[in-house]
Amino acid sequence: MSDMLLSAEHLTLGYEGKSVIDDISFCVHAGDYLAIVGDNGAGKSTLVKAILGLISPMSGRIEYHGGLRHDEIGYLPQQSSVQKVFPASVDEVVSSGLISTLGHRLFPGAEDRRRVRRNLERFGMYEYRRKSYQELSGGQQQKVLLARAFTAAGRMLLLDEPVSGLDPHSSYELYRTIDSLNLSGCTIIMVTHDIHPALNSASHVLHIGESTFFGTKDEYFHSQEGMNFIKEAGCHV
Repeated sequence: MSDMLLSAEHLTLGYEGKSVIDDISFCVHAGDYLAIVGDNGAGKSTLVKAILGLISPMSGRIEYHGGLRHDEIGYLPQQSSVQKVFPASVDEVVSSGLISTLGHRLFPGAEDRRRVRRNLERFGMYEYRRKSYQELSGGQQQKVLLARAFTAAGRMLLLDEPVSGLDPHSSYELYRTIDSLNLSGCTIIMVTHDIHPALNSASHVLHIGESTFFGTKDEYFHSQEGMNFIKEAGCHV
């Protein structure tokens, strides 16, 4: 299909000759919201590295379509303790998302600055632009990092456990922001252990583990993998 952005065919990933993920296939189209779920140790982080082009498949392939390159995917990693004390202003953190778009230019231009401002406003962080990033709450920090990722690449965002460590209110606010991005046309790939994005927002689900599944959200929740996942999470559909 012409709006396909990413596809994986019979993908096997691993390290030093030992596979972590075996023979998975899936695809992502423009405007999709794909939730990648599975048990701890199932290989979700390894798949993230492969999507970003950081590791090569042991077999199978990942392909990018519609002019998308792996370095044009906005990436929000799991937040680390180092990130939480990053010594920069909010504006500087978001502006660092421009690096991949500057090309041979040394400094951002007027349109680049307007883009940063629009994204600070979009994510509700413009009033904090001069504050130190490390002074913000965990939820605010994640919004800043999300604004940075969106500034780097607004077509597709890859989010790795974005609400990890956040309180319920901050998690809700961040999920609502991500939903808004998707509704505005941004393609979302979210790695999560939380059933709620899959229940509430995802259009498609990729389940990896002892068994694998890829399909629409409705198909997933009628599959054995989906029913087991819901049961383990203590949820009801």
